[in-house]
Amino acid sequence: MKTRVSPLLLVLASLLAPVAALHAAAANDVKLTRAADRVRVEIGGKLFTEYVFKGAPKPFFYPVLAADGTELMRHFPMKKDMPGEVMDHPHHRSLWFTHGAVNGVDFWAESELAKPDQKRQGKIISENVEHAIKGGVGEIRARNKWVGPDGTVHLTDETTIRVRGTADARFLDYEVTLKAPANKPVVFGDTKEGSMAIRVPLWMTPAHKQGKRVHEGKGTIVNADGIRDTDSTNKKSDDNWGKRSAWVDYHAPKDGKVYGIAMFDHPKNPRHPTWWHVRSYALFAANPFGKHDFEKLPDAKAGDLTIPAGGSTTFRWRFYFHEGDEKAAKVAERYKEFAAGK
Repeated sequence: MKTRVSPLLLVLASLLAPVAALHAAAANDVKLTRAADRVRVEIGGKLFTEYVFKGAPKPFFYPVLAADGTELMRHFPMKKDMPGEVMDHPHHRSLWFTHGAVNGVDFWAESELAKPDQKRQGKIISENVEHAIKGGVGEIRARNKWVGPDGTVHLTDETTIRVRGTADARFLDYEVTLKAPANKPVVFGDTKEGSMAIRVPLWMTPAHKQGKRVHEGKGTIVNADGIRDTDSTNKKSDDNWGKRSAWVDYHAPKDGKVYGIAMFDHPKNPRHPTWWHVRSYALFAANPFGKHDFEKLPDAKAGDLTIPAGGSTTFRWRFYFHEGDEKAAKVAERYKEFAAGK
């Protein structure tokens, strides 16, 4: 016997369906707003991040917020004397890309007063920034030049940032094409100091010892092979540090929920799967140039990557800001989507 559906219910369903669709669309809507020094990114009417391209030695993203507004980055050095923060490594600017040895110039570190024993420090200077919404995805296109302390332009880059979100997640895709000048090659030297990075908040870290201080964190670092860090207080190094993996996830509980950040290394990237400069004290970075440091090789140039004069190379990474641990957030499945171009 067939079940008859009330005509009234059918009418109500037809009226509510567009409302539900509009609500879902509103949660995903991306808005980009340009200012003199930054592009503000809102998703579903909520701030997600700002791409800051002036006023610092390199472009960076700050703040970085979960879908519910929870802060997923450290404030220092953009804001100082924040309660509960460790004010070390002032070059760890929220979320950023750079490298510590480019033709012998250090674009990773920052110091207000140069010291004789420091490497020469360069700056990544913005030349142009454009933005648009394409197919519901926010797109920021930037062009930068990497300038040494003597004014030499060592290379340029063309960077595309794509942002989108859902009701409970945020995605940030970072694609950078590094371009050598026509008259000379560019050498990205072997050093652990790089490259695509985020400094997570202290509450997200595993238990760890930094100097004489022991932090009783509840965070977890886990990679695609299941290598897991939950406590490094009695270890000389973190288990995931220097390992190669397609992805790494960094997550922890806060106020009754679990928040996580996964970073994906695209399979078409040079040297995929990349090495990870990921620390239990809060640094989380993918570094395709640090082979000598990470694998403890005698050849200090084993990880050098040379872009020939007039040539270029492209890297792609995705940040997935999610709720739940790596299994609840289906990080492995989301990585497969990224690898497939979705």
